Amino acid sequence: MILKLIESFTNMGLKTATIKHHGHGGKPLAPEHKDSTKHLSAGAAASIVEGDGALILQAERSSFSLEDQIKLLEFINPDVILIEGYKQAKYPKLVIVRDQNDLSMLDQVSNCLAVVYWHNKLKNALLDVPCYSIHDETLIKKCTEWLRDWQNFLGNNVEENC
Repeated sequence: MILKLIESFTNMGLKTATIKHHGHGGKPLAPEHKDSTKHLSAGAAASIVEGDGALILQAERSSFSLEDQIKLLEFINPDVILIEGYKQAKYPKLVIVRDQNDLSMLDQVSNCLAVVYWHNKLKNALLDVPCYSIHDETLIKKCTEWLRDWQNFLGNNVEENC
């Protein structure tokens, strides 16, 4: 889903960035044999590797809030930031429901624009928000419309949103 959104927004000419929460516990994997990882192991707070216009950042701290990560992306100046995970965050979201066990999650999230379901049998059990199959291409078009509406809102309310 997120790959399709990135592709769609990029085709619209929007610079898109992503933030993904590593929800599997522990630190995300980084190649141990690389110098940047060795620098962190030696005590560096952060290590940046740049080459041919690509930049990779690894950093160590007790935690990085979602807001910290968004501030970090300000340097890149994206038009859109897609966030995966962070279900409790205040930002507008799509909630993906894989199976019956995920339905309880819908009571715990706010600002849900739509629910994306994997199995048709879940469609009738969902909230009073738009519901789309994970395979429904109209969802990507709808997300594009929401983004355009949001851009129009911001464009018409610049002084209020600065």
